[in-house]
Amino acid sequence: MNRLSRAALNCLSVLVAATAPGMGLTQQPVAPPAVPAEPSIVQLQQLFVDHAGIVGAVERHYVQRINDFDVKGPALHAVIELNPDAGAIAAALDPRGGGGAGRGPLFGVPVLIKDNIDTADRMLTTAGSLALVKSRPPQDAFIVGRLRRAGAVLLGKTNLSEWANFRSTRSVSGWSGRGGQTRNPYDTTRSPCGSSSGSGVAVAADFAAVAVGTETDGSIVCPSSVNGIVGIKPTVGLVSRSGIIPISASQDTAGPMARSVADAATLLTVLAGYDPQDPATAPLKGHPPPDYRKFLNPDIKGMRVGVLRQYMGFHEGVDAVFDRALQTLRARGVMIVDVDMNLPKTLGDDENTVLQYEFKDGVNRYLARRPSGPHSLADLIAFNQAHAAREMPWFQQEIFVASQARGPLTDATYLKARQNTRDVAARAIDAALKSHALDALVAPTMGPASVIDLVDGDHFIGGDIATPPAVAGYPHITVPMGLVHGLPVGLSFVGTAFSEGTLIHLAYGFEQAAHARRPPPLPPG
Repeated sequence: MNRLSRAALNCLSVLVAATAPGMGLTQQPVAPPAVPAEPSIVQLQQLFVDHAGIVGAVERHYVQRINDFDVKGPALHAVIELNPDAGAIAAALDPRGGGGAGRGPLFGVPVLIKDNIDTADRMLTTAGSLALVKSRPPQDAFIVGRLRRAGAVLLGKTNLSEWANFRSTRSVSGWSGRGGQTRNPYDTTRSPCGSSSGSGVAVAADFAAVAVGTETDGSIVCPSSVNGIVGIKPTVGLVSRSGIIPISASQDTAGPMARSVADAATLLTVLAGYDPQDPATAPLKGHPPPDYRKFLNPDIKGMRVGVLRQYMGFHEGVDAVFDRALQTLRARGVMIVDVDMNLPKTLGDDENTVLQYEFKDGVNRYLARRPSGPHSLADLIAFNQAHAAREMPWFQQEIFVASQARGPLTDATYLKARQNTRDVAARAIDAALKSHALDALVAPTMGPASVIDLVDGDHFIGGDIATPPAVAGYPHITVPMGLVHGLPVGLSFVGTAFSEGTLIHLAYGFEQAAHARRPPPLPPG
């Protein structure tokens, strides 16, 4: 983490220089106002309207906070690398403050992105692996271009479970060879969960306003739930995957992670859109997605949700919090109906087969486009073997090896497993929704964060609700619903394809009624 420490100190020196005395005999610089704790996007943008030079001050505030609590202090290790150009980006935006023309929906907003999303700048894109530290992508990911055009300040990259948790069956959430172990800000002995662990922790710890994560199965909703934030796993095809290190063409998607539904909706509006390089986004070509902020309506009276009680019963504390969440929905006039979702017991095995085939195909295609470094999955396996002391001190690469043994996507084994996954899961969700004319399905997202176990790997309880929408390619939103023994747990809303607006409406109505989120026990900065 030496690179991070140097970058933080460099930015801090800019702050000292910018506020030093002697800048004029008759006029002293006006100190910018303090950045409030956990500011929303709306609050930040009001600061930018009211105060000249504040974009740079906000960027420096977050660099300082990352240095104090991510590098030092509890050493959460959520940020794998600060952007050395973030200060210059903020400085370039400052003259356009005060409500001038050209302000995008994320103007001046500090955003962190997961370290499997390409940036063609001075930051690396490594999926947490040492194998890619000497290789740089040739261009920005499609969604990075959208962030830049929206006026975001790309503050840095977040740590992740190496290779998005798809290297070993005994992997540890939040650990990567490059970034070390990310820790939960509510209890640093506990897991940050899922491969988007750094993004979840960074938002919870107020290291940025919002962050971008990615999910194949649970990797947005899991870290959002255990870190007490909002996560949106979009419909596959709503957000481009071009320039994102892949696992599965069937299930991969990027999505927003934020402290509020409103901020998540704003970020989703920026990320969503047609990309000719990603065929999954073809439905958007003639039908661009809406501005999801228009669904931020707290009135949810008359809406109908189906309770999936099959995803309860794994923890009495979670059940109690979930029951209170249902009472909150009822009090807001939501009709609650118990439903079942019938899925084949073989769904998990078929999903694993699909992911292994698609990972080999996808990562080989992705690596072939990088101008240097490993160019195939076989190269990655060889690198890990050659650097086992640093890359495999706790767990191995048996998923890599199993994927490498798979054939092409024309294999009958793959085609059969593919047929038994996405369509089956989609039909099960749609049938449950149609059975009682429901707007969404609800369930606990998962249990409280488990203790980090580097020896035996992850051992979470609950969380099964993530798999059906992940396999179906359907949207899934998790919102904080309370604490169990001081640890956050989330409430999941699942819908049919491209129903993000409906889910945001429900999630926002619940959030505004419950006010269930509690910040982690960190100083406000």
